[in-house]
Amino acid sequence: MMFETLSLGHFLALGAALFCISVAGIFINRKNVIVLLMCIELMLLAVNINFIAFSRQLGDPAGQVFVFFILTVAAAEAAIGLAILVTLFRNRRTINVAEIDSMKG
Repeated sequence: MMFETLSLGHFLALGAALFCISVAGIFINRKNVIVLLMCIELMLLAVNINFIAFSRQLGDPAGQVFVFFILTVAAAEAAIGLAILVTLFRNRRTINVAEIDSMKG
């Protein structure tokens, strides 16, 4: 049984597939804020896969270091986004995007 090593093309195809799934999720789902946040996180992870693939291909660890910074920003974005979402749900009793976009006067 022969095992093929994963090449740069495999990683790029995986990153492109994840990125396309996340963009499709953003365009298809326009109601639920939680799913929109998950699609944004998936988009960031797709970009991270590309950074790691090129870092591995070129033998330069700078791409992997940059991924740690992206993951830090993504974690902070998720925490702040969920805090804002909880506050909006407490005030409006909904997480529907169509109902959140109007300001309360």
